[in-house]
Parts: sequence; structure tokens; C-alpha cells
Amino acid sequence: MVITSSEKERFKELQDKLRNCWQDRDILDEDDTDILVIPSFSIDQRVGRKVAGFLHYEERLLFSLIRLRNPHTRLIYITAQPLSPIIVDYYLQLLPGIPFSHARERLLLLTTYDSSLKPLTQKILERPRLVTKIKNSLRPNKSYMVCFNSTPLEEELSIKLDIPLLASSPELSYWGSKSGSREIFSQCNLLHPEGSQLVFTVDDLIRETAQLLIKKSHLKKVVIKLNEGFSGEGNAVLDISGISPLFSLDISLVKAENLIAQIIHEAKVQGEEETWQSYCDRIPELGVIVEEFIEGEEKFSPSVQGYITPNGKVEILSTHDQILGGDEQQIYLGCSFPAHSGYRLRLQELGIKVGEALAKKGAMERFGVDFLAVKENNKWQLYAIEINLRKGGTTHPFMTLKFLTNGTYNYQDGLFYSPEEKVKYYLASDNLQKPNYHGLLPNDLMDIVTKHRLHFDSSTKTGTIFHLMGALSEFGKLGLTSIGNTREEAVNIYKNIETVLDSETLI
Repeated sequence: MVITSSEKERFKELQDKLRNCWQDRDILDEDDTDILVIPSFSIDQRVGRKVAGFLHYEERLLFSLIRLRNPHTRLIYITAQPLSPIIVDYYLQLLPGIPFSHARERLLLLTTYDSSLKPLTQKILERPRLVTKIKNSLRPNKSYMVCFNSTPLEEELSIKLDIPLLASSPELSYWGSKSGSREIFSQCNLLHPEGSQLVFTVDDLIRETAQLLIKKSHLKKVVIKLNEGFSGEGNAVLDISGISPLFSLDISLVKAENLIAQIIHEAKVQGEEETWQSYCDRIPELGVIVEEFIEGEEKFSPSVQGYITPNGKVEILSTHDQILGGDEQQIYLGCSFPAHSGYRLRLQELGIKVGEALAKKGAMERFGVDFLAVKENNKWQLYAIEINLRKGGTTHPFMTLKFLTNGTYNYQDGLFYSPEEKVKYYLASDNLQKPNYHGLLPNDLMDIVTKHRLHFDSSTKTGTIFHLMGALSEFGKLGLTSIGNTREEAVNIYKNIETVLDSETLI
């Protein structure tokens, strides 16, 4: 569907409703509302299919069910395939002070029965009767829609349902791309890696890489990034240490390009079953940039998460140290909360700067900024790497912590406190994956959790909350957030889960 100018105007009017209705209130705590949750990953599906259990990532937004703790809130949650009833029951039983049956009556689960790799929102739009059913289930002027990321597909669904989308307009998606992020960092005067403009051919990529190395001949590696990526998929690392000494000479651009052209196919593409040729095939469609690879003996990958209210106020939600994997540490695996004390307050300051720049452009709802923290001369240097103008891998663990503990994030020290004034920490992952976990059903996991008393303890507000349970049987993959009163306790709780699962599945 091509969205007409009048439909675009209607979409803007719907979003303006959010700005007008929630001027001085927190929309996330509003009761007597209908929330439509579309956990669609509307990204390049060639990237998504490389992520094991990608279809089940729709379960990561099941923390939204905790919104049913508000006794008049109703929620519609749509997935590509039906959710196991035990998974839904698991989340509803986490609700504090709300009878299970009361919450279940206010939850409508719908499915497309379509396991293809199309974005979920596209699957919904291809089913007009389903769209009608959703629309008839929503109360006019008391409903809004949330999603993983905002694209023209979500814009179209918002228009068809005539409800506002609580997310940035798809017209702003450029500012969450690799090249758009670099522009924002320059506008905000944030330190970020030296890099290139966006290009769409391999020849132009070679030229930009050569120009970068002429400027910075000491580099040993560069990172090549497709303009759109997911959890590090779409990145490639090129080792240029063998030719970089030649760039310290007075080398011509033509010679530099020839040197790069001879080795560029050796770039290590992140992600399974990806080759340099298949990577190059996507460059004309998505575009690509190249940046210097930031070196450092002591190096971390922190991020800051912020929230832009419908009326443009910027708030910091959390900071994390990201856990990365892959050959070149480019793939997101999980996170630890909060970020290192040596730089988390600085992360907040930089996050506010980026958030205010995004708010001026009309962005709303969640955003994240990824950094590299490198210790130089006993001081942490923070290099801004990327903006995520959407929910991310750190969204669901933090919101789970917030809803389950009913605590608050303290901007002054960057810590999270329970109502009893206890500091809370967690270790979270989407990627606890082992061959011996294959074949475990969600019911089997619940049996193991019950047998070993691994439930989240609402009295101490510590323990583990599981997600991605639907990916266990086929992929041997599980997500979890382990919450403790100290960082060490959170790590030990996580490790204990892994030990127990191993002991129950290794024969």
C-alpha cells in the first residue's frame, strides 16, 4: 500500500493526540486504556533469519503483560504463531496484587498463524478480517499501539485502526541508522569514530576506506556497517594491519584504493552463513559506511537508554554494559545493569544530549545509544557508536525489573532502588543456547524451575524471569533476566540457572 498525503496527515493527527492528551501524565502508568502490542521486527528479514529462533523474539515484549496490573487496562497481544498457554500463565502470575483470572479477562491474544519471515505487521495487514477484529476490540479515544520498531508498515496499521502509534514516525527512521547516528553525534559534538558518509557501491566503499586510512594510517582494523542492522548483524571487520604501514607514506588515493581492493573480500562478516559476496549484494539496497575500529586493552561496550515523552521531554531510563560475542565482538548477546560506575553518569549526560536532538526532530518513545568505553591514561573515553530509535535488547530486562519491583531509577547515581530502598542489579541474556537444551518444552522448563525453586521471589524481589521460552524446543535457546541485590548475586543467580539446566539435560 502506498500511503497517501491525506493518510500521512491522519497519522500525524493521531500522534498529536498523544502529545495533547498526555501533556503532564505518564502514559505508561495510565489506567483505563487499551494497549495494542505489535512485537514485530520490521527489519531486513535476511538479517533476521540468521538469528536462531528469530520468530520467537516476539515473546520479548511479553513484559508488556505486566501493564495489566492496572485494573482497568486492557491489552491485545499479537504473534505470528500461537503462544503456549503456560508461557502466558507464567507472566500473568507475576502480577503483584491482581488475581490471575481478572488479568486474563482483560488480555486478548491473537495470531496470524503465519511462520514466514515477513514482518508480523505485514502479516496482519494481509489479513483484513484480522484487522477488523482488532479494530472492533479497541475502545475509540482510549487506545494506542506499541511496537518494536516503527516503519511504514506500522504507520499503515495505525491509520487502518485509527489509533495513535506510540513511537517515532517512520519518517525519522534515518536518525536510527548508522549514517544518521553519525550526523546526530556530530551535531551534539560527541566523540565518535572517524568514518565515512553513506555509500551504495563497493567501489565507493573502497574509496571511502582508502581515504580513511590516508587520514589515520595507524589503524589496524576498520568496521564496515550496513546502514541498517540488528544486534551487530550487518557488520564486517577488515584487518588492514598488513598494508597500513604503506599509508604512512605519501601514498596516492589511486594506489590506496588498489591496496584496499585487493583485500576487502577478506573482511570478516558477522553472522552465521554470511559471505562477503552476499554482504555486497545488500549494499546497493541498504547502503554502507566504514569506520575506524576502536582499539583498547581495557574496553567495554556500554549503552544508555532514554525515553522521549509525547510532549518532547527527555528522560534517562537506564545504562548497561553490553555483552558482545562473535569473532570480533560485534554481536549482541546480553547486558549487565547498571553500567560501570566509572562512566555511567557520563553516559546519562550524553544520552540527554542525543535525546534532546532527537526530540527536536519530532522523535518520541524509546531510544538507545551504544558506546565504546576505552581506558586511556587512567580515564574512560566514551566513543558514540550507534543510535537505536526503537526498543532494543536492553528494553525488556529493564522494564521487567521496573514492573516487578515497582522501584525507581535514580538519575543522581545511576542506580535502581526498590521501594525498600535496596539497590537492584541484573544480568540478562537472549542467548543462553546449548545443544543439550534442544527438545525442552516450556512445561519442562517450568518443572525444572519448580523442582529447584528458581522462581522469582516477590518477597526479596530477587531471582530469574525467563523469556524466549518458545525457542527452547527447536533451537535450545532461552532468554533470562537474573535480578540480585548486588552485582555478584545477580551473576551467581544466572550461573546457578545455567548449572541446573545443564544438570537436568546432560545425560
